[in-house]
Amino acid sequence: MSDETNYNNDNPEELTPQENEQTSNTIPITGLYENWFLDYASYVILDRAVPHINDGFKPVQRRILHSLKEMDDGRYNKVANVIGNTMKYHPHGDASIGDAMVQLGQKNLLIDCQGNWGDPTTGDSAAAPRYIEGRLSKFALEVTFNPETTEWQLSYDGRNKEPVTLPVKFPLLLAQGAEGIAVGLATKIMPHNFNELIDGSIQVLNGERPNILPDFLTGGMADCSAYNEGQRGGKIRVRAKIEERDKKTLAITEIPFGTTTGGLIESVVAANDKGKIKIKKIEDNTAENVEIIVHLAPGISPDVTIDALYAFTACEVSISPNTCVIKNDRPHFMSVNDVLIENTKNTKNLLKQELEIKLHDLHEKIFFSTLLKIFIQEGMYKHPDYENSGDFDTVVQVLNELFTPFFELFYRPIEPEDYKRLIDKPMSSITRFDVKKADEQMAALEEEIKTVKRNLRQLTEYAIAWFERLRDKYGKGRERRTELRAFDKVEATQVALANAKLYVNREEGFIGTGMKKDEFVSDCSDIDDIIVFRGDGKYVVTKIQDKVFVGKDIIHVAVFKKGDERTIYNAVYKEGGTGTSYVKRFAVVGVTRDKEYDVSKGSKGSKILYFTANPNGEAEVINVQLKPHSKLRKLTFDLDLAEIAIKGRASQGNIVSKYPVKKITFKSAGVSTLAGRKIWYDEILKRLNVDERGKYLGEFDGDDKILIVLSDGSYELSNFDLSNHFDEKMIRIEKFYPDHVYSAIHQDGKSGTTYVKRFTFDDLPVGKRMTLINDEPGSKLIVLTNAAVPVVKLELLKGKSQTEEVLEQSLTEIIDVKGIKAQGNRLSFHNIRKIELITPEEDLTLIKEKAANESVSETTEESVKSDESGNVQTAEDKGTPADSGIKLEITNPDDIQIDDKGQMGLF
Repeated sequence: MSDETNYNNDNPEELTPQENEQTSNTIPITGLYENWFLDYASYVILDRAVPHINDGFKPVQRRILHSLKEMDDGRYNKVANVIGNTMKYHPHGDASIGDAMVQLGQKNLLIDCQGNWGDPTTGDSAAAPRYIEGRLSKFALEVTFNPETTEWQLSYDGRNKEPVTLPVKFPLLLAQGAEGIAVGLATKIMPHNFNELIDGSIQVLNGERPNILPDFLTGGMADCSAYNEGQRGGKIRVRAKIEERDKKTLAITEIPFGTTTGGLIESVVAANDKGKIKIKKIEDNTAENVEIIVHLAPGISPDVTIDALYAFTACEVSISPNTCVIKNDRPHFMSVNDVLIENTKNTKNLLKQELEIKLHDLHEKIFFSTLLKIFIQEGMYKHPDYENSGDFDTVVQVLNELFTPFFELFYRPIEPEDYKRLIDKPMSSITRFDVKKADEQMAALEEEIKTVKRNLRQLTEYAIAWFERLRDKYGKGRERRTELRAFDKVEATQVALANAKLYVNREEGFIGTGMKKDEFVSDCSDIDDIIVFRGDGKYVVTKIQDKVFVGKDIIHVAVFKKGDERTIYNAVYKEGGTGTSYVKRFAVVGVTRDKEYDVSKGSKGSKILYFTANPNGEAEVINVQLKPHSKLRKLTFDLDLAEIAIKGRASQGNIVSKYPVKKITFKSAGVSTLAGRKIWYDEILKRLNVDERGKYLGEFDGDDKILIVLSDGSYELSNFDLSNHFDEKMIRIEKFYPDHVYSAIHQDGKSGTTYVKRFTFDDLPVGKRMTLINDEPGSKLIVLTNAAVPVVKLELLKGKSQTEEVLEQSLTEIIDVKGIKAQGNRLSFHNIRKIELITPEEDLTLIKEKAANESVSETTEESVKSDESGNVQTAEDKGTPADSGIKLEITNPDDIQIDDKGQMGLF
């Protein structure tokens, strides 16, 4: 072809025939890459990373199981030998096969392991394949293999046959879980509980939709409220189990799924180094069971540290499931409940196939037994034509003629192969043939056929029985390990340790942690928000930094707590436009970070005259001095801030004076004007809250405490801090009333005698634990009640004949109120078989608060007096609002004036 050939000619009519042929065979290189990439992606998805829905295996796992079955002789095989045999089927390196086999073995379901197979909890790796051994477990042999129901294919080199999928009669995929990254997609299927999967399959067979939740071998606690049936977009929060051994020691006894003890310890050390938590040391005592001991630094709260461990370390992890499986040679995203339904249907279908195969085998056994019986009974083996037959075709012809009268006894036509089996029988077995024994065997086979046919007709019931048998045989010791719980979200700012110091330069308007030469404000953490009030009435919330400008003339700076309704700000400010001064009390619950807000109405020239921040809503008395004015005779007066209602942060407030204010000074401290905090206990989250979730404990204020009683007969008192944790063994939680009488029945561990006692709980220091029963080993608390007159029903065995008697007994008749350390009186001198409390518990909080409300109502009624004319006189009639203590609700601030005596009121 000449050099002038146009390779870019788009007109085929101008090309030669040779050039047309070359053009038609040309494939653009972009198309090649696209096809190659799609082929590669399909290979990775189908043949490497994603498990098949039917058997739950990736190809390498399936080939390992097939090799183990191929090599199975009941003895252990070296893992190295299994790897070598698997390489006949798996076209990859031995390392990938060994790793996959170790992972299968660590799941403790399909492979019976011997030697050091590693520990997924600690992260320890397995020994070399030449040192460790394995064989198929009994469970795997029973549910995983059946060559007659297996679909086979040639291996990659065509020399061997391997299963397309194994005929697994169990939801194995969901029991083991799976994780893999393919090209363009990934799969992450959580492991689920063995027995719960069986229960779910039985639900499916009964026509119900299951709802299964994950269960991890590492235990821990899981919040699956957002699990979304294991589909994309779902989330599981998994936490370690942390016990409070004492006020200075925490113990981590179970770790989250996907973590190791080593990794968790590293995360705790890292959080300590960053100042997020403060610990003295950490020890790893893990052996057969996990035990990580965390020693706290002096003065550090164990409850806050537990929350901090969840917030800043690997003690809490978030897992995003993504259930992707191979189904019909394509990847499918499904829910775990739908996967369980598919697995159950597949199991039922496999059971049906096995029954049909068994039925066919039974028919064949009866067929040949009948054939042999007739052949012998009728003496066909001695027939002249049979004895003189020269070849096999003649034998078939003769036997066909001889068996013609008996054809109707057989369920199918007699084939030449059947005659061949017949004539291959040795003469010794023919002469020793026992007709009676043969009839008994055929009768047993007929009964077995009836059973198989009945199972086929009642296939659902048969499948249910199959799953129940698996649970009875293999379910022991496979109880749920992960506790299902709902978690409160731990706010990092609430539990972060004060690892930094806050400084302020009020005149220049800077705050930060790096300004060590300036005024120290308080300790803080490096993730806190800071609230700043300025003299011009502006305030802002900003993130803590090394140094940041927030505006000059700072009058107040502190750590900001979002949602804090208890911190009340008392402010008197001058409005720049009118010069009028106002007083307001408000809380800052939530604001936009770095956005400026106004205490005043925002007019130019506004100024803060007086400001305090009160952590519990305290309201002081202040003295207001006015500048001299011709209309004013009294230039000073007191203002009790307790008379000012707490309103929203954007409220204007109440007028103090329309005249210029010279000075405002603090006169005397006040008490909190806030009501007590109403506290509830959420039994699901096992936390206190103010959101009306769970059991109402009461209204708490000041030094009020919570009573906690444990199952071992001990008790302690707690404050009402919302960050508190509560012992799993707790049997009672309620507000502590020091004067309330309780009744307890307890058994002495040494003598076995049952005692009853009535007492009041001692007012212990918070956190100190004390027992209310004997210290003897084996002593136990049987009944504890707060009922005023408790009555129990006793089932007694009297006398030598142990005659049964049931009686009701009032505990108040047995013993008077004594100290909590008293042992009490014996409940009965007869043998006690059963004790039942029949008096209902009292709601102490409801009773006490109702009594308090009634007392307040009576006091209010007494405060309303009638004059001699019978006219009702209220507090407002006795003087001005400022004198009366009644809070003002002002609709028009201009109506408030100050008289010549300096009194504030409405005129």
